[in-house]
Amino acid sequence: MSPTATRWALVTGASAGIGAAIARELAARGHDLVLTARREDRLAALAEELRSRYGRRVETIRADLAEPGASVALCAEIERRGIAIDVLINNAGYGVAGHYLAQPWKVHADFLQVLVTAPCELAYLLLPGMQQRGYGRIGNIASLAGHVPGSAGHTMYAASKAFLIKFSQSLGLENRERGVKVCAICPGFTWSEFHDVVGSREQVSRMPKWLWMTAEDVAREGLDAMERGEIVYVTGRVNRTIKALVKLLPDRVALNLVQRRSKDFRVQDPH
Repeated sequence: MSPTATRWALVTGASAGIGAAIARELAARGHDLVLTARREDRLAALAEELRSRYGRRVETIRADLAEPGASVALCAEIERRGIAIDVLINNAGYGVAGHYLAQPWKVHADFLQVLVTAPCELAYLLLPGMQQRGYGRIGNIASLAGHVPGSAGHTMYAASKAFLIKFSQSLGLENRERGVKVCAICPGFTWSEFHDVVGSREQVSRMPKWLWMTAEDVAREGLDAMERGEIVYVTGRVNRTIKALVKLLPDRVALNLVQRRSKDFRVQDPH
């Protein structure tokens, strides 16, 4: 690929929220895009917006990453269309409300497939091409939740994000000298439909406004950090301050603090 050739980016979970904001930001920066999510109508609408607004080539592929074979099928379809992916944004994700035993295991297994297995598998499938071309970017959308103690409710959410952070660190160090930059992008509270989907909108609506960021700001900060070569980046000064303060607290104190506040931002089981 020549230095001036357009690079293709794959964004998972691109139909709304941070994923859509990242897609818009990448298009504004001159990337062509492959967008994937479960909702075809939203993908089609976003694709048309990006084509008309930025003049980019945009492909859409419907995929449900909860299905074990979805990542392989997605990459096969991208290859069939003659596209080489140089930027991978693992954004697809959601939360499972309530306590651990409130849901059947299948719900948790699907969650782990989307939040943990799919990002690792997509990186595994696309990384060889990036290494061969001497250029690549892998952005794993993690969370501030991966840096602070786990909360009651949404039992595996913070754990999955902590995994992505550690995975990104190792993968980033392994590929730093090969032209591939890896970044765990860690937002805090972000204005999107995430909390509507998981049923926590009522709780989080009572949180102070200064805790929140827009999806657009998260996308811009996160992509800038990835380009700078940051391997782990927490978006927003407030979120970085929270992370720093939590690290200063003894583990028991930090855990007790989160325990007292879990009901403010996580759906709890009824008693």
